[in-house]
Amino acid sequence: AVASGGKLLVVPTDGSHWLSMREVLGILSQKGHEIVVVAPEVTLYIKPSKDFVLKTYPVPLTQEGMEKEL
Repeated sequence: AVASGGKLLVVPTDGSHWLSMREVLGILSQKGHEIVVVAPEVTLYIKPSKDFVLKTYPVPLTQEGMEKEL
């Protein structure tokens, strides 16, 4: 069967939800889907990947500040 990939916009929650979703996005990317992930510029787990385009937005927190709070 012939199928064409679609375009996906993903606005994930950081943490364990993202870790599960990241695996799914990898599979979807391999099947030809174009994926854009929108996330805050400071996150625990959401990092750039070859499987999707990562677009970030500014937040009033630094990576160091977040790590210190944790």
